[in-house]
Amino acid sequence: MNFALEIWRQPNADQPGHFASYRVEDISPDTSFLEMIDILNERLLEEGAEPIAFDHDCREGICGTCGCVVNGFAHGHEPGTTLCQLHMRSFKDGETIIIEPWRSKAFPVLKDLVVNRDAFDRVIQSGGFIAVGAGSAHDANAIPISKDAADLAMDAAACIGCGACVAACPNASAMLFTAAKVSQLALLPQGQPERTDRVKQMVTAMDTAGFGACTNHRECEAACPKEIKTDFIAKLNRELLRAALRK
Repeated sequence: MNFALEIWRQPNADQPGHFASYRVEDISPDTSFLEMIDILNERLLEEGAEPIAFDHDCREGICGTCGCVVNGFAHGHEPGTTLCQLHMRSFKDGETIIIEPWRSKAFPVLKDLVVNRDAFDRVIQSGGFIAVGAGSAHDANAIPISKDAADLAMDAAACIGCGACVAACPNASAMLFTAAKVSQLALLPQGQPERTDRVKQMVTAMDTAGFGACTNHRECEAACPKEIKTDFIAKLNRELLRAALRK
């Protein structure tokens, strides 16, 4: 398969970027999207040119490290798929593919397709944890949890923090990410001691980072590679109201 690529190139955070044109040829349909960029980078290195910088790690759809906008879609056009699990067989032979980084004030571009997602880390650091006493671990069955609560908590915990929700949202909102992280702990007994402070602190950190507000476009749900539902945003709003009433 052959493709024409329009890729965002930006030398660093302080200089403007631009789209650069490339062609790749004889790409196997079973090649992943990131492997396709690897092939292009090998050629660029052989030519003495600067390779394309992009985020990646596990390449198994688990870590949340990879991510960019492909033809206007965060992680590409395949639903429930991370960029590393997107395969070239899902594109048409000869197609032009436009590749750009996440676009958000809170995710400044560092180089090419690499963005700074430290804002997510700050949201987590503000309250995405539970306090535990020192000592040996509790028995797994010491605290009973209903199956419904456990299932919902696991659904929320599926969030890998990739940032696709922010990139897809017209407002660059991080509500789905924050809602998932708040909800997974609010649904479990272990998360109850910090429940009130957690939601207030995490929402404050989200707003301080410069993310936009949620206006229910639901693009975040459509783009999420783990298919996390916007129901958790409603859960976050209820948690925030509950915290306000418990002042």
